[in-house]
Amino acid sequence: MPPTAEDRLRDILEAITQIEDILHGATFDRFTSDRMTRLATERLLEIVCEASRSIPSEMKQATPAIDWQKLIDFGNLLRHAYHTTNAEFVWDILQNHLPSLKSSVEELVRTSDR
Repeated sequence: MPPTAEDRLRDILEAITQIEDILHGATFDRFTSDRMTRLATERLLEIVCEASRSIPSEMKQATPAIDWQKLIDFGNLLRHAYHTTNAEFVWDILQNHLPSLKSSVEELVRTSDR
């Protein structure tokens, strides 16, 4: 049986939780200087972006605060233009956009479980 939208939402939440665990207490300097931390974080962001592609449009419309297309585009950047990924840009996403994505996805999971 193929994964459902709810499965993909849970994939997103799991990846975000893993990112939070990896970055707990991290600074930008540590993020940029620790290659394994950066690679692991970027891979988990790829998972978030790829899973978001499978979220139905009606669920995406229910969360207008999330720019789902930008999320998908960012995943393409990570996959195909990995050599040009800017650490400051990634850090900004991690610090300023991932928390709201997590909240929105948690709400989607709650409403889809009803």
